Amino acid sequence: MQRKDFYYDLPQELIAQDPLAKRSESRLMVLDRKKDTIAHKHFYDIIDYLNPGDCLVINDTKVIPARLMGVKEDTGAGIEVLLLKRKDDCTWETLVKPGKKARVGARIVFGAETNMPDTVTGKITGKLVGEVIDVVEEGNRIIRFEYDGIFEEILDELGQMPLPPYITHKLEDKNRYQTVYAKHDGSAAAPTAGLHFTNELLKRIEEKGIKIAHVTLHVGLGTFRPVKEENILEHHMHSEFYMIDEEAAELINSTKDNGGRIISVGTTSTRTLETVGDENGHVKATSGWTEIFIYPGYQFKVVDSLITNFHLPESTLLMLVSALYDREKILAAYEEAVREKYRFFSFGDAMLII
Repeated sequence: MQRKDFYYDLPQELIAQDPLAKRSESRLMVLDRKKDTIAHKHFYDIIDYLNPGDCLVINDTKVIPARLMGVKEDTGAGIEVLLLKRKDDCTWETLVKPGKKARVGARIVFGAETNMPDTVTGKITGKLVGEVIDVVEEGNRIIRFEYDGIFEEILDELGQMPLPPYITHKLEDKNRYQTVYAKHDGSAAAPTAGLHFTNELLKRIEEKGIKIAHVTLHVGLGTFRPVKEENILEHHMHSEFYMIDEEAAELINSTKDNGGRIISVGTTSTRTLETVGDENGHVKATSGWTEIFIYPGYQFKVVDSLITNFHLPESTLLMLVSALYDREKILAAYEEAVREKYRFFSFGDAMLII
């Protein structure tokens, strides 16, 4: 399979720049694989497609304000750092721009009052200082941070939400780039399919007899890496940390045993479930790192249905969605979404594949 097999033409104006005022009023395209039909709904209609005994699986990761704007300690030159993967309490794998200014030994100051070095020390001071201690795969930097106090509190004060590069508008409320059920800090991007849910809608879903299982996958570097190889099998997925606890595993397994459907909210929940699922569609309580790459030809073990957003052309996420249904039918649905002027990507509309 070639990368170009997953291309579609998307007008720039259909890329959603802002979240809707009300989360659940996004549009919803429903693809029914048995009937081979497409229906156009709103997200709050999703409850009509969920049956008592089904299990909705949501990713409760929480996006950290992972984008830090700093300056070099000795020159004041601007540097942007994106936190990707925590190595220990003080050390992170990061994406740094521009990389040429961040060689091993470079020290970067965040929260500085001035960008001019002190005349006595020759250094800039601030609330947080990072030193580049290594350069790893694809130019990522390992940075060790020095600070007084609690890192998370400093990050909350200095950091910005790591919005994707195609979103150019300023986010007025950083909570709109979090799901209402976000719990465990660690993501460099939101699990965007979950952004459509409100607490009220989730309550109605539970009242209808649908179970809700929480899993965690911290969305990392793979979200920011396009597929560059023409042959998609040569693409390397970066690892992301996941957790499934005993309660979630029990909910998922009992749903399978009783003939209910596992409805995954987002590609991140899907990757978690398919990483740990066995040949019977059962999962176990566990944690670890996944590099799973799902593309057409993959046989799903756990996931029966999927709620997801509209993804970038030639992306691994579009390849995953194409694996669940049919590549040509997914691309045809995307073409219809363009004609119907759906809103695309992180703050855009949603798709349900049943």
